[in-house]
Amino acid sequence: MAINELRAIATFAKAAELGSLRQAASAQGVTPQAASLALAQLEAHLGVRLFHRTTRSLSLTEEGRRFLDAAQPGLATLQRAVHGARRGREEIAGPLRITAPRSMMLEVIWPVVDAFCRRYPQVEPDVQLDDRIGNWVEDRVDVGFRSGYPPEGGVVARRLMALQLVVCATPEYLARHGVPLRIEDLAGHRCSGFCHPATGKPMPWEFRVGEEIVAHAVAPAFCVNDIELEARAVLGGHAIGQLVGTTAAPLVRSGRLVPVLTDVVAHHLGLYVYYGSRAAQPARVRAFIDLAVDMLADNPAFGLSPQELAGASAAHAKALKKSHKAAAAQAPTRSG
Repeated sequence: MAINELRAIATFAKAAELGSLRQAASAQGVTPQAASLALAQLEAHLGVRLFHRTTRSLSLTEEGRRFLDAAQPGLATLQRAVHGARRGREEIAGPLRITAPRSMMLEVIWPVVDAFCRRYPQVEPDVQLDDRIGNWVEDRVDVGFRSGYPPEGGVVARRLMALQLVVCATPEYLARHGVPLRIEDLAGHRCSGFCHPATGKPMPWEFRVGEEIVAHAVAPAFCVNDIELEARAVLGGHAIGQLVGTTAAPLVRSGRLVPVLTDVVAHHLGLYVYYGSRAAQPARVRAFIDLAVDMLADNPAFGLSPQELAGASAAHAKALKKSHKAAAAQAPTRSG
């Protein structure tokens, strides 16, 4: 049944209830002319006259009474469905399907989900972790997150933060293997490699040189396809790695890792939240997006400032120099 037929039937039922086509038009927010036209079209479509009409009175014909009796249960059901949909749209409750990259979930996105669930316990999250680029419609996603470049395919995307690519290693690793001062120096180091989820091949490291992003291929001595595992390999001193800033920042601040090549740190990638048209979103979806933006947008906890990068490198160099001096002082002297 076409939507205009439903409107015409609703106009007919309201006119029968109020005894006036003009009052029915006012109740439905249309002009009397539009209501009269809708009723005339309905009568023409049914092939019967529904009202006895004069300029002052309106009464049902026998056919109109029978049609009203048959139509009222269906109209009542539709009205309940419409009210239920509108109420569900405004309530912060019900299912919420979220998709996010596995690499960003625990450190970055989980605190948002956790805070949202505590604030709105009637919401039922369905969280799917996936590093691939899925189909937003087919996957029935309410809110999605993506790291790297913004998603395409008819969705609204907002960049939440820049994702730095920080080369770092443990102080012990650097003491054994030396500190790379140029990108080319990495050829002499045990580098970790992150395998692309689609191709399985190690991804090149990327650096910002001037205004350009330069890709530098490395021969991995330790290859993984999980960011957390790569961080553990670097923390174990097995390799020097290029870690995402969200992972590297707390480890650098705690002194467990030292950033190197800090003058060429790239930050062209980003973390994005994406969703469909905001016009028809349920309240629970809008509330989750707003909370994600409030908690994550340009949050300094997930990146290192230029001052922090330079300071961490300088502190390591100072500590290393002090260690060398202490070792030299303790070395036995040769008598002549």
